[in-house]
Amino acid sequence: MTDVTITNRRADSSANEDLAALARHGADAFGYKAQLRIDPQLAQLLRLRVSQINNCAYCLNLHYEAARDAGVPRPVIDTLTAWWETDFHDDAARAALAYSEALTRVADATVGADFGARHNALAEHFSSEEIVEIIGIVINMNVWTRLKMAEGATPGLAEHTTA
Repeated sequence: MTDVTITNRRADSSANEDLAALARHGADAFGYKAQLRIDPQLAQLLRLRVSQINNCAYCLNLHYEAARDAGVPRPVIDTLTAWWETDFHDDAARAALAYSEALTRVADATVGADFGARHNALAEHFSSEEIVEIIGIVINMNVWTRLKMAEGATPGLAEHTTA
């Protein structure tokens, strides 16, 4: 694995204690190291999909690696941007991915009009506690992608010195 450095080109949100605490709380409760009821591989796919939708280079770098570390097979990761065109996901995962996309894109009128149906499809496969976790994962990822975009968090290859 190549070492990556992150450079913030626009802002340093860590300078604001309240914003840093908000982000940290979400990560602790719903981030990729949190202990959740839902399947860890599914949770990681949801995080990665939100990162893809929001075009957050920092989050993409982090969550592609986290998906691999969680044991998600490479073909599943590689085709996530067109998950509906594959046979890699069961009905529960399809409902969770569709719901995560809808919650991330809810401002789009065509998605917003269909949001209730996405929730109902999710409820066919997950308990109310699991649905709340999925909501938490998606909201947390939307907070982080927007925070890292605002910071201009840019991954780059780390320079190595040789002796």
